[in-house]
Amino acid sequence: MAERIAEEKINEIRQAVDIVDVISDYVQLKKQGRNYFGLCPFHGENTPSFSVSSDKQIYRCFGCGAGGNAFSFLMELEGFSFLEAALKLAERANVELNIQPSSFANDNSIPNDFRLMMEAHELLRKFYHHLLVNTKDGQHALEYLLDRGFTLKSIEKFQIGYALNSWDFVYKFLTKRNFQPDLLEKSGLVIKRERDGSFFDRFRDRIMFPIFDHKGNTIAFSGRSLGAVDNEPKYLNSPETAIFNKSKILYNFHLARPSMKKLSQLILFEGFADVIAADKSGIENGVATMGTSLTDDHVSIIRRNVESVTICYDGDNAGIEAAYRAATTLASSGSSVRVAMIPDRLDPDDYIKKYGPEKFQNEVIGASVTFMTFKLQYLRRGKDLQNEGDRLQYIENVLKEISSLEKVVERDHYLRQLANEFSLSLEALQQQQKQIYFANKRNNRGQVIKPIKPVMMQRQVDQLRPAYHTAERHLIAHMLRDAETAYKVQELLQGNSFNIDEHQAIITYLFGYYEKGMEANPSDFLNYLEDEKLKRIVADIEMMSINEELSMQELSDYIKQVLNYRKVLKIKEKVLEEKEAERQKDYAKAAAIAMEILQLRKSL
Repeated sequence: MAERIAEEKINEIRQAVDIVDVISDYVQLKKQGRNYFGLCPFHGENTPSFSVSSDKQIYRCFGCGAGGNAFSFLMELEGFSFLEAALKLAERANVELNIQPSSFANDNSIPNDFRLMMEAHELLRKFYHHLLVNTKDGQHALEYLLDRGFTLKSIEKFQIGYALNSWDFVYKFLTKRNFQPDLLEKSGLVIKRERDGSFFDRFRDRIMFPIFDHKGNTIAFSGRSLGAVDNEPKYLNSPETAIFNKSKILYNFHLARPSMKKLSQLILFEGFADVIAADKSGIENGVATMGTSLTDDHVSIIRRNVESVTICYDGDNAGIEAAYRAATTLASSGSSVRVAMIPDRLDPDDYIKKYGPEKFQNEVIGASVTFMTFKLQYLRRGKDLQNEGDRLQYIENVLKEISSLEKVVERDHYLRQLANEFSLSLEALQQQQKQIYFANKRNNRGQVIKPIKPVMMQRQVDQLRPAYHTAERHLIAHMLRDAETAYKVQELLQGNSFNIDEHQAIITYLFGYYEKGMEANPSDFLNYLEDEKLKRIVADIEMMSINEELSMQELSDYIKQVLNYRKVLKIKEKVLEEKEAERQKDYAKAAAIAMEILQLRKSL
């Protein structure tokens, strides 16, 4: 790539952005001590092991080993090149780079086919939207939407459009712009006829809802019929493609993210029509799955961004069942879950049309219940609680659910609620609940697994490392913080190298970094390194707790451990030689080797 960014500009960007703010756009962070912790965005987990240091401007995952600075975070998570990451951070920090986005046209971080698919979708999104709001051809579709309660503001915000009632307009429109037919077929925009190999448009005479990925790229469409009997199905969606995977996409995520972050909560709907209706009612943190059940990928995205989720699915039986499954999945991942109940078997869109946005906000979303309260209502379904058998079965099911609650206060609250409702003895309920609770514990072999704090994890790993390995890590940590210390270590090593190849590579790069006149700065040094493995090791070392001041005694001890390891290896080598001499009955040689071993051991 021809474009390069001057070193001083990189430093200006680095000094102007705070890594905590950058990562907070993607991960919900909580401060613990001097660092911030959250769920790692690079691997699935339920217990936070992802640490961010504002002081050092680096991040580190104690689970998967990911680590780096703000630049490498965007490169790894978003698939950006270094220049793209720099451009994004510069824009955030209001640093002028004088590099246009077009400079990145030849970047290889996204495969060319994927890029072309996105470009085709983006071009078509703009064209569909133009047809709807600015042309006579789209006038009837616009009137249809307005009659159904859509506003021009919503149509603009969600970039809703209209597909012409034509078999090949899109095909001709895109091929004239040099998009290849086979690529358009792979994109799901056109379909190939089997009989003659010709192509026709997938979407015709439909309201078009663009689907965006989490970065805001158009990757698919959902087309709604205008009500004509011969234009079935009601909704026609893009097929899954290389750029569109329903199990990984949450509709409206890119627009909802700022509100989600501000409120630390999202509202989960079943479909995009509900999201749009809710947004019109002032709820801007709504997202929806794309016609699928909630997947592990969806949960991972949600958990990284918010702690609290309110589920607002349809009020019919299917919606209640889906809400129960989604709530169970989210709760098991560690999310705080509430459920908004919609009466009269309505869906959110219909409820808003019938009762208005204010009532939806206050009496549905605002009146959402805890997952446990929803469970109690869910367990009542299909039971006649006037019937003794059904009533006893319900009470036993509820006691099982109460026993699964972690907090004693919660268990006591729901036990009292159950006792009051059915005029039962609280003591009897408590006794039966305890029996279930301890039975569950026995089934789990009495093991109570508590999350391990990242700092504890690090200490345990350090304890497993050999002394020389830990010594080299501590030396590198101090060398990264002070150039004078780095050169002192070099002097004391007396021409010897570190025992771990990666450690030796790091200090070799570090001396080159200092020789260029660069100042000690972990985040800056990570930009200097090119090897991803070395970057992770440096980030890991930087997250270690070390003494602020390195005494000569501590320094000497570390150097001794590094140098002694070579002697230990030499002793092992000599022991083997001694055994071989004895096997060959060369006792004079064996005695001489034994003396060498003795001298080496004394030197330790």
